[in-house]
Amino acid sequence: MALVAPGRTLALVCACLGAGWLAMQAVHELGHVLGAWVSGGEVLRVELHPLAFSRTLLGRNPHPQLVCWAGPLLGCLLPALAWGALRWAERGRAYLARFFLGLCLLANGLYLGTGPWTRGGDPGDLLALGTPAWVLVALGVGASAAGLGCWNGLGAAFGVGREAEPPPRADAWGVAAAGLCLAVLGLALAS
Repeated sequence: MALVAPGRTLALVCACLGAGWLAMQAVHELGHVLGAWVSGGEVLRVELHPLAFSRTLLGRNPHPQLVCWAGPLLGCLLPALAWGALRWAERGRAYLARFFLGLCLLANGLYLGTGPWTRGGDPGDLLALGTPAWVLVALGVGASAAGLGCWNGLGAAFGVGREAEPPPRADAWGVAAAGLCLAVLGLALAS
């Protein structure tokens, strides 16, 4: 494995993982919020603290299964739409959206797929609401595999491989700045 600019590659990977994790949680919770609003539910608060797992607190929730599914499903669909739009509009930075999509698919897939054993969060709620365990596992395995598939072939964009070029410094700085903004927003919402 050849790294053409190890420092830039490491900076970009770290920025993408940190900012991507915070953005993945925000998009997942946005799914719950939209699910609640569409189904006549009441959103009391969204917690996006950067040092904790995110969650959406609801008051009235007439369709809990819809709200529960909306988090992981829209948490994957919205990044897929963003990647498609960026791929069409600006090819140069589309790899960042593809990385983010892969992260969202992998994180939500592992979350759902391990639900029958962990029984926490959304998967625990879905099981209590009657969703069969095999559905969570099947969707989890499929989403996780799709996430790894999104990451396949991204090495050159990150400066890895014989034909790779150093990743632009601006990409790492931009992603890091976005992550910092998300962390500040999460802290602001927490206080």
